[in-house]
Amino acid sequence: MLARVFSCAVIGLEGVIVEVEVDYTNGLPGVTIVGLPDTAVQESRERVQTAVKNAGLHFPRHRIVVNLAPASVRKEGPAYDLPIALGVILLAGHLPHEVVENTIVLGELSLDGIVRHTRGVLPMAATARTNGYKRMFVPEVDAGEAALIPDLEVIPVKSLADLYAHLSGRRLIEPFQPSSDELEPLFIPTDFGEIKGQEHVKRALEVAAAGGHNVLMVGSPGAGKTLLARAMPGILPEMSIEESLDVTRIYSVADQLPAGTPLIRHRPFRSPHHTISHAGLVGGGNIPKPGEISLAHRGVLFLDEFPEFGTRVLEVMRQPMEDKVVTISRAKGSLTFSANFQLIAAMNPCPCGYYGDLQKPCTCAPATVTKYQKRISGPLLDRIDIHIEVPRVDYEKLSGDRVGESSESIRARVQAARDVQNKRFSSNRSDIVCNADMRVGEIRQFCKLQDEGQSLMRAAMSQMQLSARAYHRILKLARTIADLAGSEEIQSAHLAEALQYRPKLMIG
Repeated sequence: MLARVFSCAVIGLEGVIVEVEVDYTNGLPGVTIVGLPDTAVQESRERVQTAVKNAGLHFPRHRIVVNLAPASVRKEGPAYDLPIALGVILLAGHLPHEVVENTIVLGELSLDGIVRHTRGVLPMAATARTNGYKRMFVPEVDAGEAALIPDLEVIPVKSLADLYAHLSGRRLIEPFQPSSDELEPLFIPTDFGEIKGQEHVKRALEVAAAGGHNVLMVGSPGAGKTLLARAMPGILPEMSIEESLDVTRIYSVADQLPAGTPLIRHRPFRSPHHTISHAGLVGGGNIPKPGEISLAHRGVLFLDEFPEFGTRVLEVMRQPMEDKVVTISRAKGSLTFSANFQLIAAMNPCPCGYYGDLQKPCTCAPATVTKYQKRISGPLLDRIDIHIEVPRVDYEKLSGDRVGESSESIRARVQAARDVQNKRFSSNRSDIVCNADMRVGEIRQFCKLQDEGQSLMRAAMSQMQLSARAYHRILKLARTIADLAGSEEIQSAHLAEALQYRPKLMIG
């Protein structure tokens, strides 16, 4: 009699229900798996056969055929071990078929029957609930992740023998109960109070955090650019539960959720090395996986030594910076990953690092400085709202006992500005969450200038030769500065501060 067990596959960031059909036919004993399985799925034949025997159960001596439907969806990874093993157990008559009704089963098996971790459990659980399933058997280590989805009974399975005992009614497994314990952050930011000097850079980062703007810091080596960037997550607003689930889904699919962290409650901070490949940054592979820009979703992507990144790697970021998503196309179809990140980039002004330094002379020829700075294209620089110079800190500030303003107090102002923006955009029934996300229509509605501001902007457009994109970005930045000041209108002072954050490199 045909046995059916339901499991789930992950395509991009979404789950797809997979029906595991198990039957036997006449022929030599063995297991055949069909339905577009990859190598890891094919290898489950040996794992399942050994695990069933080591669980103390009889494995049928027949030619067993396993079909993974729909056949048009490629099945990858070892998550189908447990549903296939359960299908074989049902087929052998050890359990009635009704025990797996309205149930999703997933998990990798070891040879002794232990159920191992499976990636992508969160999107699978969301798909199970969406499709009306009420119960889910998952590896014990992944139960906390699956339990994030409400109205779904999650049964943590330690081994195949335990699952059999549960389904046969001999030793029931209690459904997983999520804990409300505070989770440790993936990244512990530096406190702004520990950073000496650099008040104007801290102000620029506060503006960036309040409006979700991108930042480029330029300064000589040792000035504190990396330290400032690593303090940035500490002043960003707390994530909502929707944002946390959004980020956790990406980490689950990328198999980067740390053990004991079923839900990411703190904003990500990603800092890839400049030798990273194109696929490593934006995502890719034969079966596309999220890249660093997706892992930085709702958080910070820090690119140190900005000009050292490959030109193709940097240019491919232009579309995700505008659209907040990255689309990876392959012959078999396209997948879209979220990429709503905040870019913080840092660079030296020249190869030796001391161009414009007041204490140490630069040893680079002018042509070398220009060539170095032109590694970053104009269109990419145009997408960065805040350009700030980071000077070296003098001895008096470094050796002084004065402690700067803490990240906590700066964060309170940032949160207040974000609350203003949330109220503004929610009344507009928009999907926009901060000023940096505003489109032309919202800019026209919320960034109106008074006569004095119009005159200032007209002069700036002429003298600074600003593009249309730069014009709109200055208005969005001025709107954020006004929000921090608690002002309904954009004043000339707000606009003047926004104009100070335009590029001062030699490019052009």
